[in-house]
Amino acid sequence: MSAQIGPAYSLAPGANGPIGAQQDPRDRLRTAAQQFEAVFLRQMIGSMRQAKLADNWLDSSATDQFQEMADARLADSMSQQGAFGIAQMLISQFEHQLGGGQPQSSGGSTQPGADSNGARS
Repeated sequence: MSAQIGPAYSLAPGANGPIGAQQDPRDRLRTAAQQFEAVFLRQMIGSMRQAKLADNWLDSSATDQFQEMADARLADSMSQQGAFGIAQMLISQFEHQLGGGQPQSSGGSTQPGADSNGARS
């Protein structure tokens, strides 16, 4: 008896269909970068929450579970908005591996007095 496993689906807001169903590698990179940023932010928020300075009289396992769900939603929302820019940095870092794409600059040049092409004026 063999069980057939269907395609994995993304739970990210706005994502439709199986993971990898999008044909454009840049879209897949953007989705992966945003999901990474969301996971990173969840971990950061969870660590901050563990460093609470006072006991909460409403503290219970149910409250903790709902707080974790709210924190996860907050992290997802922050990653969708690009609040920290982690996803954009990952996209810039890996975009050149997609074939022919130049890494996007942050708008500034790396050398003082250089123009946008890196030539000194």
